[in-house]
Amino acid sequence: MRLNKYIASAGICSRRKADALTADGAVRVNGLLVREMGYEVKEGDVVEVGGRVILPETGRVCIVLNKPRGYITSVRDAQKRPTVMDLVGDIPERIFPVGRLDFDTSGLLILTNDGALSQMLTHPKHRIRKTYRARVAGVLSDERIARLRKGVDIGGFVTSPAELRVLRQAERATWVEIDVFEGKNRQVRRMFAAVGNKVVELERVAVGEILLGRLKEGHYRKMTRAELAYLGEISRG
Repeated sequence: MRLNKYIASAGICSRRKADALTADGAVRVNGLLVREMGYEVKEGDVVEVGGRVILPETGRVCIVLNKPRGYITSVRDAQKRPTVMDLVGDIPERIFPVGRLDFDTSGLLILTNDGALSQMLTHPKHRIRKTYRARVAGVLSDERIARLRKGVDIGGFVTSPAELRVLRQAERATWVEIDVFEGKNRQVRRMFAAVGNKVVELERVAVGEILLGRLKEGHYRKMTRAELAYLGEISRG
């Protein structure tokens, strides 16, 4: 396996960035500095990047699911309601959802078998942006928008300043895109409720640089190498 592909498959960075790391003298193989871009990693080779031994990701599963409304974000449900695991039943590995989307919220949900990745994605210190598109009842006034952008009390917790963009305004409804940086239970719905607008529809369209894109509702896809590299960069932080 070419050196840049080996580094990328370990979730360190993209292949292009791997070439740059190699050129900068950050890569060693079997203790020796390697600057050859096309070096072929052989079985038994020990590869280090920045002084840390790396291994290609084998056995790790990371997928992006477009969760439909009406599914519980849980491995199982005592009330026998449909769970997101019903949508990924053909994956043999034991995966679990990272964070939650509530029963009536659709959109991007990450599932993995990597506990460290899950912890990293949900830990507040990383302030990973979650982007939602919402339809809220009524007009969203400038004053209410300002409150959301400043941070609102959702019941004993004041949210971080949100980034909000109005996509469309009608007489009885407003369509918005909002970025939040925490993962409190039903946070976006509670934020809009705090300023007097009820959320009618809610969809998560991105987690950081991982995008829902054109993925069909109820379908899933594997994360790309670029997405895994992005997560690797966050973890090194």
